[in-house]
Amino acid sequence: MSDPLVICRGIGRNFQRGVAALRDVHCRISAGARIALVGRSGSGKTTLLHIVGGLDRPTAGSIEWPGLGPFDELRPRQIGLVFQSPSLFPALTAAQNVALPLVLAGEHMAAGANTRALLDSFGLGELADKLPEELSGGQSQRIAMARALVMRPKLVLADEPTGQLDSVTAQFFFDTVLEQLEGTDTALVVATHDEAVAARMATRWTMDHGRLVSEWPRHEAA
Repeated sequence: MSDPLVICRGIGRNFQRGVAALRDVHCRISAGARIALVGRSGSGKTTLLHIVGGLDRPTAGSIEWPGLGPFDELRPRQIGLVFQSPSLFPALTAAQNVALPLVLAGEHMAAGANTRALLDSFGLGELADKLPEELSGGQSQRIAMARALVMRPKLVLADEPTGQLDSVTAQFFFDTVLEQLEGTDTALVVATHDEAVAARMATRWTMDHGRLVSEWPRHEAA
């Protein structure tokens, strides 16, 4: 049996003035997992995603990535990230933004074909040469997801990826994401307020005031 991708043991994250964003969080993410991370705004969802993705470090407890390898190799090969806030590079076209992880990893030869295929799958092929300033918020978010998937990472972390999409577009978007991951061992963790998205995930984690208060199905941390 393969190692879990991520293990969090009692992690906490305190910010200035004693603000505790996370409190004693235990969790693990296995290959192929489909996890909805739910809870009110400010409950700690984004902070947890950032720590799992290696963008931030806990101030208490420990986190390991046994199924992903060394910390300095997590991105862009092993983890794909989609942020809640705009994250496209303004000087790059949509296609160049999607291809960026491949370019950074030195896989220039694969960049063109993989980028075009992903843009087409998300219904964005005609926007390949557009700059971010020419795109709507929803289009930018779909391009950000394509960028997260282009390396075929082992783990994808998405923070409110459907927040700027209407219900019909959100359904098409999420259908496409799941189709792209079908038949792979890539794990997907989505922080969301969208119940339609959460309902399609096999596991639900609920955050409340920085604590992971419930999991369904229940998984015991190592």
